[in-house]
Amino acid sequence: MPLERIALISDIHGNLTALDAVLADIARRGIHRIINLGDNAGKGPRGGAVVDRVREVCEVNLRGNWDDFLDGITDDEPEEMRWWRDELSASQRRWLRTLPLSHDLALSGRRVRLFHASAESPHVRVRFRHTDEQFDGMFLTTEMTGDGPAPTVVGYGDIHDAYLESRDGRTLFNVGSVGNPLDEPMPSYVILEGVPDTADAAPFEVRFVRVPYDVEAEIAVAERVGMPQADVWAVELRTAVYRGRQNA
Repeated sequence: MPLERIALISDIHGNLTALDAVLADIARRGIHRIINLGDNAGKGPRGGAVVDRVREVCEVNLRGNWDDFLDGITDDEPEEMRWWRDELSASQRRWLRTLPLSHDLALSGRRVRLFHASAESPHVRVRFRHTDEQFDGMFLTTEMTGDGPAPTVVGYGDIHDAYLESRDGRTLFNVGSVGNPLDEPMPSYVILEGVPDTADAAPFEVRFVRVPYDVEAEIAVAERVGMPQADVWAVELRTAVYRGRQNA
């Protein structure tokens, strides 16, 4: 049976320039299936445009933590939160909030599960440096993931830090971030390659891809539209230093 490639993207955070660069690279490779692990808006200036784009090009869109809470932001919350809420239309916010939380597929005899942050919730974070208990928890079948056999491969986003770890016949990987990478400034996405919808063992690959883009163009957009915290956003994009550590 022929091998198939699936692109996994995550954590675009309103950075349309980075998303366009990644989508162009995916198209150049002849990949037609794209799964989005969530966090489309917030932090960056063009969440609405990103939502429209992923609705158009992605086979599956999953709900991230920002996707989940943006529609519930109230008028007494900080200015930047209200700005990112209102940059989206009401229908876009509703669409984000109703996205599924988990997606399973079979690839080359492996059971692959994808979600935004953890098997518990899009709001529960599992970092690159995690405990054995946290690793095991990523492979549990939970109320969030629904019924089905436990996965042997889990891919997620949320932490903006791409990595892969294998142990005891299980593989855990993070796809990194398209729009706000915090491990290095260049956007990251993952290509899964294998034989779809089979329980038989076959070649299988998890490939990390880095894509350059015009960082300054996206920073200029944030400044032009008067986005709150555009200055710390610019430092994050240029240096991959998280805003909470910029003055440490």
